[in-house]
Amino acid sequence: MGQIDMEKLVSYCDDLVKVLKDKRDINSLTQCLDHSKSLHSSCDADLNQFSSSIQDYQRRIDACKQKTEQAKSEVPAEAEVDHLQKELEEEFEKERQLQEELRVIKDEMNDQEHKRISIEERKRALKKSEKDDLRTEMMLSMYASVTKIIPDLNEQSKVSGYIVDRDKNVVEKFEYDPAKMTDFDTCQSIWKAINSS
Repeated sequence: MGQIDMEKLVSYCDDLVKVLKDKRDINSLTQCLDHSKSLHSSCDADLNQFSSSIQDYQRRIDACKQKTEQAKSEVPAEAEVDHLQKELEEEFEKERQLQEELRVIKDEMNDQEHKRISIEERKRALKKSEKDDLRTEMMLSMYASVTKIIPDLNEQSKVSGYIVDRDKNVVEKFEYDPAKMTDFDTCQSIWKAINSS
């Protein structure tokens, strides 16, 4: 511990005694002390108020930061948005291609259905034609059995056909022009040809 300079200490004490003896200095010091206390109390109140305000603002800042972080987590990043947009466009393109493929398949199915209907109609027509041919063949066979005549049904402008003699295995063609003879004369000519065969 350092030594105290006794002369300086005595001088300081003398000065202090002189100050304390002067009433004006005591009043001034008392006022300064009161003012200091008042200022200290006011500063404490302001400090408490500012401290409360700072805490309130800190709470608001923290709440704002929390909301910002939450908003950031909910809103996707720009790169993610671009990626999702690209995926969406790719899905749209796939859907468009599928619709086009579906349209092509539908057209092919319609075409196949038309072909099927056409084939069915041709089969029915062929069956009808075969049935008609069979019927015609049977009729012609009947004509040949009863009258010995097979008419030529394809020739409409003339009365023509064949006289059939099954016993002799002979087929003789006949042909008459209706413009040159009457129906009666045509019939007479046919009967004569039948009887002479």
